[in-house]
Amino acid sequence: MTGRLSLLAFVAASGAVHGLPQMPGRAWLLGLCCAAMVFTVMAARYLPARRRWQLLTPLWMAMAGLLLTVARVEHRLADTLHFENENKVSRVVLRVAGLPRLGPDSRQFEAEVISSIPEGVPSRIQVSWSAGQWAGPYGRADRAPSDFPELIPGQVWRMALTLKPPHGTRNPQAFDYESYAFAQGIRALGSVRGTPKYLHDEPWASLPVVAQRARYRLRAAMQPYLQDKRYGAVLLALAIGDQASVPANDWIVFNRTGITHLVSISGSHITMIAALGGIATLFLWRRMRWRGAAWAERLPAQVAAAMAALLIAWLYCLLAGWGVPAQRTFFMLAVIAFTYIFRIYMTAFRLLTVVAFVLVLLDPWALLASGFWLSFGAVYVLMSSGGWYGLAVGSSRHTWRQRLPTFLATATRLQLAITAGLMPLLAIIFHEVSLASPLANAYAIPVISLLVTPLALLLAGAALVPGLDTLASACAWLGHAALHTVMVPTAWLSEFEMANFNVAAAPLWLTLLAMLGLVLATLPHGFPGRRLAWLLMAPALLWRPGGPPEGGWNLHALDVGQGSAIVIQTRHHAVLFDAGLRSSSSSDAAARVIWPFLRSQGISRLGALIVSHADIDHAGGVRSLLEALPVAQSYSSFDLLAYLKREAGLLGIPDQLPPLPLAMSACEYGMGWHIDGVTFEFLWPLANSATAESKRQNKARNAQACVLRIRGRHHSALLTADIGSGQESMLVARGLGKTDVVMAAHHGSKSSSSPGFIAETQAVHVVAQAGAWNRYGHPAAAIQERWQAGGARFWRTDHHGAISLSSRHEGLRARSERMAARRYWQHQVHEP
Repeated sequence: MTGRLSLLAFVAASGAVHGLPQMPGRAWLLGLCCAAMVFTVMAARYLPARRRWQLLTPLWMAMAGLLLTVARVEHRLADTLHFENENKVSRVVLRVAGLPRLGPDSRQFEAEVISSIPEGVPSRIQVSWSAGQWAGPYGRADRAPSDFPELIPGQVWRMALTLKPPHGTRNPQAFDYESYAFAQGIRALGSVRGTPKYLHDEPWASLPVVAQRARYRLRAAMQPYLQDKRYGAVLLALAIGDQASVPANDWIVFNRTGITHLVSISGSHITMIAALGGIATLFLWRRMRWRGAAWAERLPAQVAAAMAALLIAWLYCLLAGWGVPAQRTFFMLAVIAFTYIFRIYMTAFRLLTVVAFVLVLLDPWALLASGFWLSFGAVYVLMSSGGWYGLAVGSSRHTWRQRLPTFLATATRLQLAITAGLMPLLAIIFHEVSLASPLANAYAIPVISLLVTPLALLLAGAALVPGLDTLASACAWLGHAALHTVMVPTAWLSEFEMANFNVAAAPLWLTLLAMLGLVLATLPHGFPGRRLAWLLMAPALLWRPGGPPEGGWNLHALDVGQGSAIVIQTRHHAVLFDAGLRSSSSSDAAARVIWPFLRSQGISRLGALIVSHADIDHAGGVRSLLEALPVAQSYSSFDLLAYLKREAGLLGIPDQLPPLPLAMSACEYGMGWHIDGVTFEFLWPLANSATAESKRQNKARNAQACVLRIRGRHHSALLTADIGSGQESMLVARGLGKTDVVMAAHHGSKSSSSPGFIAETQAVHVVAQAGAWNRYGHPAAAIQERWQAGGARFWRTDHHGAISLSSRHEGLRARSERMAARRYWQHQVHEP
C-alpha cells in the first residue's frame, strides 16, 4: 500500500503544480524542502521504522513530483516568443514536424525551429499557410482547392512568418486553448507571408519525424480510395488517428450517442490489434524450428507473443500520433507484459497506479488532457465492474448457447457501468451526458472494433503495396459499408431530444460527492450499500444553479474574439444579445463558446434573442444557436428570416432552416418588457428599416443597430452594438442619463464613445469585446484612455477574457475570467 500511495502522491503533486497561477520562486521551494527535511528528522527520531517509511516515502515522492514538474514547466516557459517579436515578421528556417492539416485554401502543421532572424523564436511552433485569396466564411463550392507544394514531415523550409504567442478565448467552464498548446509544446503561432522556399529534406531527423512521415505516406496512399465516401474521413482516423477531416456535424452525432471513443484510435483498438499480433506470433512461434530445435525451447512462445504484441502496440501508437489514450494503453500493456514475463503479481489497482505514474513522469501535462481522466476512469470502472471480488467462483460446464445470454447480459452490464461511471467526469468536462450511449455502443462496438477497424488497417497496408489495388478497394468499400450501416441508426438516435441531457457546472462539494459515489460503487462485491452509492452522483447531475434575486441581473460579456455575444440572466429568464462571429462554414462562436456556456449555466431555453444588426461578427452564430436550444422571441434590426434563408443557400443547404423562434419582431425605439423585476427597453433604432437592408453598406447597418438598456432595482446597463458617435449624440439628446455598465460601442472603435456620451453615462464599468491583435485596432487606445479619464474601469475581452457583472443590493461586482482563474501557462498580455 505504501508503494501505491507514494506513486499517487507523485501524480497528485504534479497535478497540483498545474493549478498554480505562476511558478513558485526559489525561496518558496527552498522553504518547502527545509520543512520536509525537518519533518523527516522528527519522524526518524520519534516514529518506529515501519511507521516512519509509511509517512516519509509518500512525502518525498510528492516532493519529487512537485520539484520535477516545476523544473520542466520553467524550462518550457523559458522557451517563449520574445515580446519584441510579437505580431511581427520573422525569417525562420524550420523543419516540418507534424502531419499537415489539409484545407481547401490552407495548410497547418507543427514545426521545429532551426534558426531565426531575429532570435527569440521558440523551438516548436504551429504554422498556418493560407492561400492568397480567401473564399470567405461560407467558402465557395464552385471554387477549386488552392494549389500548395507538398508538405512532408522532415522537410526543411525557409519562411517569413508573422509570429504570435498562443492566445485563445477564455470563458467560464470552457475549453482552454492556451493550456492545450502549452501541453503540446507549441509556444508560438506563425502565419506565412510571401512565398516560402524549400531547402532540403531530413527524413531521419528523429523518431517522431519518422513516425509522422509514415502517417503522411499512409494518408496519401489511402485518400484515393476514400475521397468519394461519406465516412471516408472516419476510416482515415481509425487507421492513422488523423481526425482533422471529420466534419463537425459528425462529431455532434458521435458525442450525442456516446461513440466518440469508437471513431478514433482508442485503447480498445490498440489492445485488439496487439492481441491479434500476439496470437499470430504465438501460433507461429510454436511451429518454427531452427537447426532441429524448436524456437519455443529457446524462448517460451508466450513470452515471444507478449513481446510481439507490445512491439505492435508501440508501432500502432506512434502511427496514431502518440496521444494520451494511446500512451495509457501502451504503458498498461507494457506493465502487463513485464509482469507476465517476470511472473510479478499485479492487481488492477496497482496496474493503474503504475501506469499513471509512468505517464505523468514522462509527460506531466498529460493531466491537463480530458482523455487522461476519461481513459483511466473507463478502465477503472471496467476492471471494478468486471472483477470477481466478493463473487462465488465455480467452473462452468454450460454450452455456448447457454453461455450466450450470460455473455450478453455481462456485456450490457459493463457498458451501463461505464456509461454511469463516466457521467461525473463527462458532466465536469463537457456538461453533457449521452443517454443513448448504452444502446448505440451495444451494436457499434462489435461492428467498428471487429470489422471496420481491421478493414481500415488492412486498407492502409494494401494501399502501400503496388499491385494490391483490388484488395485496397475491397477493404475501403466493405469497411465503409459496415460503418455506414452503423451510422444510419446512430444518426437517427442522435436526433431524439432525449438522446442526451445537459448538466450545469456543479459546486465543488457536489462534484466531490459524485466522485465519492463512483469510488464506493466500484468497491469489491459484498460491501454494504455498494449499489446505492450510484445515488450519490444524482445531486451533481441534476444541479441547476439559481438565478439572481428579484430585481437583480447577471451580465456575461463572453470572450468570442472579434465579435459580440452578451448573456443577461434574471431570476427565471435568460436573454442573449448578439450571437458572435462565423469564421467558416463549419465553425462559429455560438457552437464553440455561447452554447457551451449556456449549457454550463443550466440554461436550456432563451426568453429572447436580440441580433443587433446583420454583420457577421454579430449574427454569424444565429443558426447554430437556434439549432441548439429553443428561443421564445427574437428581435433584430433586419429581416432575420431572410438572413437565415440566404445563409442556408451560402452553406449549400437552401431547404434546411433551423428551428425558428416562436415570435420574430423588429427592434424599435419604445419597445420593451419587464420580467423578474428587470426592465428591458430598446433605445435605438427610431424605426424599423429591415426592408432596405439588402441595399445598406456596413456603416449604415451599424447606424441602425439595436441598442438595449437594462434597468434593475439597483443598477443599469447599456448594450450599444456598433452605433457611432452620431447615434450616441441622439441618445444623449433624448435624455439617456447615467448608466452603471456600458458595452463600448463598435468594439471600442474611434468612431464611437464620444466625449459627450461618456460624460452623460458616467459609467462605472465599460467592456470592449475585441479579438487579440485584430486588424481594426479595436479597442483604440484613445478610446480606452477617454473612458478611464471619465472614471470608468475599462475591461477588454482580449486582455481579460469573459467579463461577468452581477447587480445586487450589496453592490455591482465584476469578474475577469483571466484574472480570477489565472494559470502559469496563460499568455501575459502587455497592456498599454
